[in-house]
Amino acid sequence: MLRRKARRGQEDDDPLDAAQERRVRAVLALGGVPQTDLPDGVQQVRLRLLERAAKGYEAPRDVSAWAAVVASNLAMDWHRAKRRQERIGERLASLRQLEHPSGEDTSVLSLAVAQGLDELPDSQRQVLVLRFYADLPVRSIADELGIPEGTVKSRLHTAVRALRARLHEDEVV
Repeated sequence: MLRRKARRGQEDDDPLDAAQERRVRAVLALGGVPQTDLPDGVQQVRLRLLERAAKGYEAPRDVSAWAAVVASNLAMDWHRAKRRQERIGERLASLRQLEHPSGEDTSVLSLAVAQGLDELPDSQRQVLVLRFYADLPVRSIADELGIPEGTVKSRLHTAVRALRARLHEDEVV
């Protein structure tokens, strides 16, 4: 099908026909994705099909079946992200319930964190600041620094562990 469309030229750039789009929407809906997110899911399937063609991969033998599998995976990803957001919300709610430290305690903690950051190697400090102060996701940090995501995660883990040890050592926390 993609080859046929390529031969016809730029008449129709949509890699999914109407029946395939309906099938993708149905798979997403049956997978529990809300109606408001279905158009985004369909666009993700289109994007992945176009990316596949752009990379020079051969078109799937059965585009409809391939699109249904991708839609199913997207539905699972949607649920994982939703659970992750719920857990973050629960953690934030529990943190809000804790007693807020006094202004003096906050100043001591801020000073200790600043000193701890100064003692970290540049590479660890950089990813820690980008992640927790600039609030960038790991993927964006990796892209910006031109390093693998695993390296970002490793540096974050090491930096947090060292900073935590420093704060415990100074009896700040």
